Amino acid sequence: MTHRSLPVLISIALALGAWFPTRSLATEPPPTVSQALASVEKRIRSGEIPNVHGVIVVRQGVTLAEWYFDGADTRRDSGAIGVVKFDSATLHDVRSVTKSVVSLLFGIAMANGAIKNLDIPVLDFFPEYKNLQTTERRLITLRHLLSMSSGLRWDESSFPYTDPRNSETAMGVADDPMRYVLEQPLESLPGSQFRYSGGSVELIAQVLIRATKMNLEDFATQMLFEPLGITQLQWYKDARGVPYAASGLRLLPRDMAKIGQLMLAKGFQGGRQVVPETWVKAAVSPQAPFTNGGECGFNYGYFWWLLPTCAANPASGWYAAVGNGGHRIFVVPEQELVIVVTAGLYDDSQQTRVRQLIQGIRGALSN
Repeated sequence: MTHRSLPVLISIALALGAWFPTRSLATEPPPTVSQALASVEKRIRSGEIPNVHGVIVVRQGVTLAEWYFDGADTRRDSGAIGVVKFDSATLHDVRSVTKSVVSLLFGIAMANGAIKNLDIPVLDFFPEYKNLQTTERRLITLRHLLSMSSGLRWDESSFPYTDPRNSETAMGVADDPMRYVLEQPLESLPGSQFRYSGGSVELIAQVLIRATKMNLEDFATQMLFEPLGITQLQWYKDARGVPYAASGLRLLPRDMAKIGQLMLAKGFQGGRQVVPETWVKAAVSPQAPFTNGGECGFNYGYFWWLLPTCAANPASGWYAAVGNGGHRIFVVPEQELVIVVTAGLYDDSQQTRVRQLIQGIRGALSN
């Protein structure tokens, strides 16, 4: 089978509903690649890369590896749940990977005409907060929220999410979470500084609810999950029944891979443009004033992370959905590659080892 024939076969398979990739679409990987992937799996099973729960590797629409491991886990709704035997049917908290899903929902809402443009002041959607409708705060637009550059004070890094001083945690217990976010002091001019903010995501989710006149989960199910064949999921909700947009989803690793494949296909799936191609491109292009970004550093799009790229070793714009604990959807267009990882490394500095794992897999596939 020629390399050129793969996209045609994949398109036919997707149209017939065979959305999750299988080895049947192509020949087995070369022995050197299989051996290199086996070496990576061995490192995980030995504990060298700790508490990884699942890994899926898809290249050119073909699943090259799908591994599951036993490991300790923590659920957002119930805390530590002990050691879990993970497999392909086990839902997993994905935490802030949820943010990247919300980005796709926003792009769909724009394509449907529910949201006219990115430069609408966010306070246009919250007319009830009359005392917040100041000239300064009305400079904050939807674009600023999506790129996490609103200028509002926010701190999710100084304290763990179990600490009430963490801004996201404080928002969660506030009587009016949306007001809590919007009334934070303005510390910089909107659009001038990146600051990671779950509050920005919750505001965008509320904008989606108000603009589409639909429950967020219903909108996601109808416009994104059903077209992708995602039928098993959970979405944690607050006391008001509103899904946590910043970190509330539980997904199957295979369904995380579907989201990665959708991004790789520029939003196209099953003969349908599920997410506008223009939005996919914008979401994974630099949008935030990232202080350590640039030629050899991280950047941020619209709720998607852009991975380091250096002129001496270009990575051709690979990007990721990233969740606390080690949850990742990595997309590497240059290699037509999607890598999914789930883990139990919540608030753990060893999450950095996940990136080493990804680099190991990329290295194995470059042979």
